[in-house]
Amino acid sequence: MHDDSAEDLAPLSKTKQKEAMHALRDLGAELVELSAGQLKRIDLPEDLLAAVRDCQKITAHGARRRQLQYIGKLMRGVDEEPIRAGLALLRGESAAETARLHRLERMRERLLGDESVLADIAATWPAADLQHLRQLRRNALKEQATGKPPKNFRAIFQALQELDREGHGHAAE
Repeated sequence: MHDDSAEDLAPLSKTKQKEAMHALRDLGAELVELSAGQLKRIDLPEDLLAAVRDCQKITAHGARRRQLQYIGKLMRGVDEEPIRAGLALLRGESAAETARLHRLERMRERLLGDESVLADIAATWPAADLQHLRQLRRNALKEQATGKPPKNFRAIFQALQELDREGHGHAAE
């Protein structure tokens, strides 16, 4: 009788252990490249967060490499899946996040096409500043007509994103 659990109990080869350590160090290096705001969105243990912030301040190559190795060592004691999920969310790789962004883009397009969409926005997000959104819409339409850079077009999306984050609402289609 063959027992598959014996394979699970067998120690990893030295090569596999090194590959796993390098993967954790690389994950730590990704964390170092994030901004302070992005780091706040990922739930990191205090010691790991402090090490990442320290590494962001280090400019000497050798010291930075040693700090990255230290971060990799700290990562061995942490569950990496929530960190990977947080990074994927920040990169927009999450299917739910992508769907949310597409929903907000459609809402913006509908708003630019028809001002009555403001009623849907008010129903979805009661705290929405409709006067501000109306002003952004007018300015965005002027920008499109004159061929100027889409500053207000982007500002509408950012405002909708902020409303969605605060209200966790689901925009009506």
